[in-house]
Amino acid sequence: MMLDDFLLRAALAGLGVALAAAPLGSFVVWRRMAYFGDATAHAAILGVALALAFDTSVFAGALAMSLVMATAVSTLSGKGFAMDTMLGVLAHSALAFGLVGVSFLSGVRLDLMAYLFGDILAVSRGDLAVIWAGAALVLALLVWRWQALLTATLSPDLAHASGIDPRREQLVLTLALALVVAVAIKVVGVLLIAALLIVPAAAARPLSTTPERMAVIATLIAAASALGGLVASFRLDTPTGPTIVCVAALIFAGVMAGSALSKTVRNNG
Repeated sequence: MMLDDFLLRAALAGLGVALAAAPLGSFVVWRRMAYFGDATAHAAILGVALALAFDTSVFAGALAMSLVMATAVSTLSGKGFAMDTMLGVLAHSALAFGLVGVSFLSGVRLDLMAYLFGDILAVSRGDLAVIWAGAALVLALLVWRWQALLTATLSPDLAHASGIDPRREQLVLTLALALVVAVAIKVVGVLLIAALLIVPAAAARPLSTTPERMAVIATLIAAASALGGLVASFRLDTPTGPTIVCVAALIFAGVMAGSALSKTVRNNG
């Protein structure tokens, strides 16, 4: 019964993160913001170190630092900086400072691997509540701003003409991304969050004819990856977070192979 209980919590946690990450991942793919997600996720480790140092909530620390990083990147993006270089510097610096900061904490027992690669099997009822509350907030944000976000993504000029401020929509995405990072850290860890954002959305792209369809299919793929990865890791005795990403990658490979085969058949026919 206890085994069933922790597996059920793990499955619900995986589904919660999938619901939050996949629709947002579609915007990350459309806007080519993959490195942006990485930088935000890496900042979360610094947030964890600060939260432990000041004896506050790890979730609050990860969320605060993710927000700081995401806001800093959004602000710098319009200032003429080479974004790939700037993101690389910020992402790896935040991760390094976080890891060094953790090493100075005395008397604190910290499973660093759990924060880097996730520990979905250790999710508590409290963690579950935080994950689903975060997922609900992210979904509410995306539903509320969906049309404006789409317009700003397709064409900033069209957005301006429609009375939409592209910078404001970028800020909405920034907030949603920071929330996803904070809730996903327990499930897949900071080094794999970007993969869970991008891989399901990338797999959904060839199967979609509309943005809404892509977001829905990405969510289904992310949910299947979470549940499939959980089952596979339990049976194969492998780390759960990386296994979830491996399942997503296999689905992506399958979709790409199927899409290439279908194109070949159509061309030959």
